[in-house]
Amino acid sequence: MPSQITNHQSQITSLNYLTLENITKSYGEKTLFRNVNLQVNKGQKVALIAKNGSGKTTLMRVIAGTEPGEGENGKIQFRKEIRIGYLPQEPEFAAGHNVLDAVFDSDTETIKAIRRYELALLHPNNEQELQAALSRMDDLKAWDYESRVKEILFKLRITNLEQSVTTLSGGQKKRLALAKLLIEEPEFLILDEPTNHLDLDMIEWLEVYLKQPNLTLFMVTHDRYFMERICDNILELDRGELYKYTGGYKDFLEKRALRLENEAIELDKTQKVYKKELEWMRRMPQARSTKANARIDRFYDIEDKASKRLDADAIQIDIKGQRLGGKILELHYVSKAYGDLKLVPDFHYQFQQGEKVGIVGKNGVGKTTFLHMLTGEERPDTGKVVSGETVVFGYYTQEGINLGKEDKRMIDFIKDIAEYIPLDKGQKLTAASLLERFLFTREQQQVYVSQLSGGERRRLYLLSILMRNPNFLILDEPTNDLDVMTLNVLEDFLQEFPGCVVIVSHDRFLLDKLCDHLFVFEGNGQIKDYNGRYMDYRAEQVELERELRQQQAFAPVIKTEAASQVRTASGLTNKEKNELKKLEREIGELEVRKAQLHEKFTQTNLSLADIDKFTKELQKVEADLEEKEMRWLELSE
Repeated sequence: MPSQITNHQSQITSLNYLTLENITKSYGEKTLFRNVNLQVNKGQKVALIAKNGSGKTTLMRVIAGTEPGEGENGKIQFRKEIRIGYLPQEPEFAAGHNVLDAVFDSDTETIKAIRRYELALLHPNNEQELQAALSRMDDLKAWDYESRVKEILFKLRITNLEQSVTTLSGGQKKRLALAKLLIEEPEFLILDEPTNHLDLDMIEWLEVYLKQPNLTLFMVTHDRYFMERICDNILELDRGELYKYTGGYKDFLEKRALRLENEAIELDKTQKVYKKELEWMRRMPQARSTKANARIDRFYDIEDKASKRLDADAIQIDIKGQRLGGKILELHYVSKAYGDLKLVPDFHYQFQQGEKVGIVGKNGVGKTTFLHMLTGEERPDTGKVVSGETVVFGYYTQEGINLGKEDKRMIDFIKDIAEYIPLDKGQKLTAASLLERFLFTREQQQVYVSQLSGGERRRLYLLSILMRNPNFLILDEPTNDLDVMTLNVLEDFLQEFPGCVVIVSHDRFLLDKLCDHLFVFEGNGQIKDYNGRYMDYRAEQVELERELRQQQAFAPVIKTEAASQVRTASGLTNKEKNELKKLEREIGELEVRKAQLHEKFTQTNLSLADIDKFTKELQKVEADLEEKEMRWLELSE
């Protein structure tokens, strides 16, 4: 059972990294949260969940110090001397910086040295500066750190270090900010939607990285697999109060349901008492005694508790879509390329009634281009796309709402699409009523679209797509900026949706719940038509990667044995010949062990202790390997 966090939580001062006491935040008359108390200890991995507009991003900013908190005797305290890193939802970089400047913008001497070295590599003709940069790296013994930096940049696909940050997309900026944060190696990470704009490979790599036991984590995320695999505590911000649940996402669902059930029972009791007290108030005599006045005061307290709303405030989606005919959508050997970049091969497919297809693949391999071809926004180079006469597309793009130059009130924005939407049995639902079902009150409907939060704009955009009453939904990353509660409702709607659904998403939970058929964009113009769920596909890929690593691990053994046949005829002493043979054997064994350790990190059920143990062993193996390879080179030369 979760507990509303109070000042009386036990303190473990020696391990405490963050303490919040009596923190309040209001905007005008709206109070987002009041007297919030929170403690995060070293090594904990904490996720914050709340409905959009409840104040979770604001609470993150208050904790990170980018926005002031309020409240009498309010206090935010971090443990002294710990390094803190904050990833905002929409990071900004200094004007005039390129990627190299931004990612290595630090006062740390080691990071400065790596920046100098990377800059020298970009201009190798300046041999004097390159030599100076190499010497500085040697002085600081920064090569191990530099290899970790290279891994982070490689995994997040940050390759063009001279690109101006002003030319980066929102997703590229988010990845750049994440890379900069991880390179600085803070002990306490505050992350606002870290998986937004990451593809599935990046997310799985980040999962392994954040599992490190020495990292303390406080984050907002809607990625439920990510939450389940990393977090040991989940906080819920609900109607201004903070509730704590131990365990992962599945534990949260069970314990939250129990909390709401208990609150409903308590509210029912309170409302019965309230009715009784209300009758007394109505017949109360004018002359009041001290006891009567005290009872009156208690009545208003009971009235306040009895009027508490326990509804889940979930959006309601009951739009069925227009009827689809027999012919839906056919792709007849379509292909698409831009110069030498092949995106879509000669792809042939016919969609069936009620089909739900997931599309996965790395960023930049052609997924969005493929969607544009489905809707006719982009023509294929060869082949053709044939759409049935009854097909009505609803296309939810990553870009979201495009108002152009004209800002509009919410209600006008929706009415421009349709005044109402038809329901079953001849009923109609007006634009205003549909907005209410998407949690926009009549008063809020008069607000201009430009004034909405990111999550509210996404919710309104989803409504604008459904207002067209489509029967073929195309959704490009629909989970970005949607809260977990809204996601659950959207998933239930899509499961019951009678038309076709094509969805591009990095949300593995959503893909597994909705799709049992995938188009896997493998790059280089290759699309794999895979029958099965995403996690089944991923398990197969992990096994293939494991087999490939084993083959690669044994390759150096074969190579060094072949090379030794030549070298033993050289002018080495017998002792050196024996040492060379021993080194070749040891290098082969270390390569095999290195591959085995990399394979272990692909397992999803590793404990924190295992991760720590394997990380230390891998570091030792790599150090031994480097030392022996250097000696092998000396002898071979």
